Amino acid sequence: MSDIRVASRYAKSLIELADEKGVLEEVHNDMLLFSKVVHQNRDFELLLTNPIIKPYKKLAVLNSIFGGKVEPMTQMFFDIVARKNRESVLPFMAAEFEKQYNELKGIQVVTVKSAAPLAPAQRDFLIKQLTAETGKIIQLKESVDPSLIGGFVLRVGDKQIDSSVKNSLRKLRNDFKDNSYINKL
Repeated sequence: MSDIRVASRYAKSLIELADEKGVLEEVHNDMLLFSKVVHQNRDFELLLTNPIIKPYKKLAVLNSIFGGKVEPMTQMFFDIVARKNRESVLPFMAAEFEKQYNELKGIQVVTVKSAAPLAPAQRDFLIKQLTAETGKIIQLKESVDPSLIGGFVLRVGDKQIDSSVKNSLRKLRNDFKDNSYINKL
């Protein structure tokens, strides 16, 4: 079975159980913490995916890092995953948990890359427009990319809207290259 399917099943089980026990928000915060640790520490990620290291040693590392800092249900989840020898899939499980949590709560993650930081009025307008269009709570992730020159690149799910100056210049350059610009006149 693929890692994504395994991760999806484990994440679904964890979400359902956490919701049933009334600790969904705490477990969600724990999974965010786990993802943050994995992304900030390459050695930790390599440890989890290393097939030579025994599962009980990986669990000991998980316990030393997260023991007492996470919900007991999250700790039990780590234990079950290690006993099933699936700890290499834990980063995928955390990502899948976040995806399913957002779906359950009606949250749409939107990324916007702009040439300069968005002004508060622009951010509010964007969130308002996207909320009206999607009917979901918008979680905006912003980044700045000066190479865009101006404008922005917006990604909502699998859709991308590129209204950057860089993209417009690239299209214009391709039109001139193909001589199709002259044919349009």
